[in-house]
Amino acid sequence: MESDHRFREALHEVLDSLGWTIQELARKSDVSPSTLYKMTNEDRSPSLDVLRKILGAIREAEGQKAGEFIALIVTRRVLDEVVERSVQIGGETVKVREYPANTVEDAIVSAIRAERDGAVAVVCAPIVSPTIERILDIPIATIVPKDSVTEAIKLAARKTKA
Repeated sequence: MESDHRFREALHEVLDSLGWTIQELARKSDVSPSTLYKMTNEDRSPSLDVLRKILGAIREAEGQKAGEFIALIVTRRVLDEVVERSVQIGGETVKVREYPANTVEDAIVSAIRAERDGAVAVVCAPIVSPTIERILDIPIATIVPKDSVTEAIKLAARKTKA
């Protein structure tokens, strides 16, 4: 599965950047080395519990604390339409950081990266928000595009008449 392959690649990148071996990750995450080897060298997907343990160990090693930005995970087309790069909340400015994604797998990987980067929250499409909510420990806001959905339906109706 493509998402498993991307997960393995991302995990290898993180291990390399931290200078860790599978043995070190196993010790720090409390996940057995055999489970980690199967995930990184075979086609075994991690359980949600294992994924959380891995992310917790990585966060701790990187000294990650909540940052000062909200991650926006959408397609490049949508990002091109976004004008605001920060929002005012209670007198404080919170930055918006963009994470483009073209597939559901891209969005999940981007959400994990955003949390690792220190995002305080994630804004994403409704197709991925339930999955992301189960993986991340930060708030998730789902985009509800009422006007654009209505416009898309009208456009589809016009195209059927043409």
